[in-house]
This record gives sequence, structure tokens and C-alpha cells, in this order.
Amino acid sequence: MKVVFLAPPRPHRLLPAREIPWLPPGLSQPLGSPWDNECRLPAPSLPPATAMSSSRKEHLGASSSEPLTVIIIGNGPSGICLSYLLSGYTPYVRPDAVHPHPLLQRKLTEAPGVSILDQDLDYLSEGLEGRCQSPVALLFDALLRPDTDFGGDLESVLTWKHQKERAIPHMVLGRNLPGGAWHSIEGSMVTLSQGQWMGLPDLQVKDWMQKKRRGLRNSRATAGDIAHYYRDYVTKKGLGHNFVSGAVVTAVAWGTPEPSSSGAQAPSPLFQVSGVLTAKDQSQRPFSLWARNVVLATGTFDSPARLGVPGEALPFVHHELSALEAATRVGAVTPASDPVLIVGAGLSAADAVLYARHYNVPVIHAFRRPVGDPGLVFNQLPKMLYPEYHKVHQMMREKSILSPSPYEGYRSLPGHQLLLFKDDRQAVFRDPEGVEKVFAVSLVLVLIGSHPDLSFLPGAGADLAMDPNQPLSAKRNPIDVDPFTYQSTRQEGLYAMGPLAGDNFVRFVQGGALAVASSLLRKETRKPP
Repeated sequence: MKVVFLAPPRPHRLLPAREIPWLPPGLSQPLGSPWDNECRLPAPSLPPATAMSSSRKEHLGASSSEPLTVIIIGNGPSGICLSYLLSGYTPYVRPDAVHPHPLLQRKLTEAPGVSILDQDLDYLSEGLEGRCQSPVALLFDALLRPDTDFGGDLESVLTWKHQKERAIPHMVLGRNLPGGAWHSIEGSMVTLSQGQWMGLPDLQVKDWMQKKRRGLRNSRATAGDIAHYYRDYVTKKGLGHNFVSGAVVTAVAWGTPEPSSSGAQAPSPLFQVSGVLTAKDQSQRPFSLWARNVVLATGTFDSPARLGVPGEALPFVHHELSALEAATRVGAVTPASDPVLIVGAGLSAADAVLYARHYNVPVIHAFRRPVGDPGLVFNQLPKMLYPEYHKVHQMMREKSILSPSPYEGYRSLPGHQLLLFKDDRQAVFRDPEGVEKVFAVSLVLVLIGSHPDLSFLPGAGADLAMDPNQPLSAKRNPIDVDPFTYQSTRQEGLYAMGPLAGDNFVRFVQGGALAVASSLLRKETRKPP
């Protein structure tokens, strides 16, 4: 597909401040490279890249004089839900619906026939309480699942209308197939959240699974089923033409065009999104697109957290559960091997323990916090819903690897600090009394969390965090956004949602999509003809 140069408008300044020639949207040249009079946008294909429809190609070609309205970076649940809302699917309150929350019910009756997207989200969400800090996330969750926190199963008070005239042109860029990181999780793993909480608007997981003749396990679904559900959702809702898989974003830059004349309204910023697209034959091509708005929806699984100890880069030290799966599959670790060392006290570490136990692989489980620490996630999970995790917690209570254990092949090291790894597959610890201990291991899994990889942003996005002087963290220091639009408080036109904005469960990331879609729709309404 050819994109032909048009007469360039006034030059503008990109951040960091430097003068560069203006490029029309769709130009597939990296920022700073020589400009040609003509270029080609790479056309992706399946798999891993999802093929763009002819309408998408025509849209890009026709829009060479106009930037895209929205580019969404990330195709997990957040990006999928936002694409659904931007595709003209509009939520209304059912006329016969009665919400069990009396204050919310009263507010919903004040604007009959008006879409939730067009109402005051601040006003509607006022007074709601729940398991999330985001008021809009609580609102959307309450509308989709009115009494779920009380064990009920009331039908959503929303009905959905597909109003194509309200659709906003957008593109969703993702490394994987739609569903994002869910495709990287071992398929038999069971979700932490209940299966019904993993669903997206207007397609319940339980209904989808019944049609697939699948069932929930203790009200929870497997990661494989959920990954399939998200991919299926995109197809069933007709969103596929908006998605480009196999796309890795390497740079996002922005700047404000100069006003066309004195006294004119200040123009909105423009964003240039550059990256690399991997096709079916594994060939890679650069791409570069322009947009008036960019939404960050990349999640937090891109960059596993490190211990920062000597030897962590040795080949037997890994930071993903998939390494244990691969080693088990090829026989690199067996019941006769030295123990697998698992470092961490969260659910990922617990999943690794359960996986190793399933294959009778011996385990040393090390963690710095005491077992009874109320901050441990195991102490916050109901035993009836999560028996397997409470079994791991019970195993962790073993005080010393040197003492007899009722769990053959498992030893815990509570309160131990890992000091270093040696070339000969030894791990050196300091115990709570300050004594150093050395253990021979076959494989190491360091599973202590992950950080978002925003290296494609200026300064890796640090200036966007709530505390710019601290590392960006989904749990402790997320991107600072307006709670009712999810637009960055530091940069107009830049949005963040999902874990990047502090919403860490699928059931709550959808509220961020509602806030972003509402904000973008209002922008489009105000846009001059």
C-alpha cells in the first residue's frame, strides 16, 4: 500500500525538543531517518500477526492527510473492551431494570434513554464502594454485575445497542493475538478471579463456555479458556479489522503543531507511534503511524522483576514459569534432579510450586517475608474458593529446610535473603539469624512480580507516574490519570488504563475503558467541522 506525500502543514516540535520535518500519518520510516517521497506500510498476516482487512488498508491510505483518531497500544482485556466501546457499541440502562443499590438506581432513572457514555460518570459513581479504588471501575462493575460481591447473580442492568454512527476510528496494536499476555500463560492454570469476573461486556464467560461445552472449575476458568474467549470475543463482536497482532511499539513521541494563525485555538498534540511488525514468515518491517490520541493498555507482564544479585544472569536462572514447563517437558528436571529453587511468596510462585509438585520435582521455596505476614496474598483469599493456594501456604509454614517435612520433596526457606548464584548451580542464602547457607539446585525461578515495560516512551514513562521520583509500579506508583477520563494529568491526548492506571483485575479494567471511551466521544463531539 502506497502512502503519497501531501503538502506538509506547518512544522511542529516533537519531544524531546528538536526540529524535524513533518511526516504525513502512516509513513513507515523510523523517527529521525531520511524522508522519502513515498513509503509502504507493512501488511501483517496470520499468525502471529492478524491480517488487516482491505477496509483497514483503505482507511490508512485515505487518511494520509489526517492522523488516526486513536491508537491503542496493547490488545489484552483493556484494549479489547475499549475497542468494543469505540466501535459504536453503546450501553443503555434497560427500561425495566432495577438496581439493588438505591442511590445508583435513583440516579439512573434521572436520565432515561441517555447512554451511560453520555452521562456524568463522576456523578453516577459517587457513593459507590467496593474492592477497587477507581470510582468509574466500581460504577461499570456495578452496572454489569449488580450484586456479585454479595454472592448474587443478578442480570446486568445494561442493554447494548450497536450505533455505527458513534464509532471512532481506531487501531489496536499488540505483540500477541487478541488477549495479550493471557496467551503466554500455561493453559491449564486456573484464574485467580471467578470465571464470571473474567468476561467482557455483552458476552458472559459461562454462556460462551457452555457453547464450547467447557465447564468452570470451582467457579473459575483455566487461562487457556480465557485466552480463547478473548480471541473469540474480538471475532464475535466484529472487531478484528481494528486489531494488528505481531506489532511491537518501540517509540512514542508527541508534540503540538504550531497554530495556523494568530488568535486561533491552540491545536491538540499529535503522537507518532513507531515500531516493528512481525509477519507470518517471521520477517520484520518497521511502521510509523500518527494519531491524535494514544491509549496505553500494555499491562505489567512485559518486564519480570529482578533480585539484582550476582549470578542472576546465569543460564539456569529464569523469571518465568514457562522455563519450568519447558525443562520438565524435555526432561531437564525430573524427580531425581537437584531441587528447583522457587523464589517468591505470591501467586506466581505458588503456581510454580503446584506445577513442580504435579510432576514430583523436588522444590526449595524461598521467600523473605514471614509466613504469617497479613500482607501475603494467601492470607487474603477465601479458603473455600482457593484450596490449592491455601495448601501451598500450609506447606510454606515449614520453618527450616533441615527439619523433617510432612511434604516429601518440598522445603521452605521463610525469612531468607538470597545473596548470589554460583556457576556450579549453587544458591547462597542468609537465614534470619545471619548464617549463610548454600544449596545445590537444578533450576531457579525468580517470581517476585513484574513491571510495565514503557521503554518506548520518553524517559520510560517515569514523568507520567504519580510520583515521578520513584519507579513506575502498577501497585505502588501507577501512571497519574484523571479518575473520570483516564487521561494523563501530564500529557493531553495520552491515556492509560488497566494495571498501568492501578486497575489490576479484569473485572475492573473495563471501567477504565468506559472512562476513556466517554472522554474520546466528548472530544469528537466538540471537534470543529
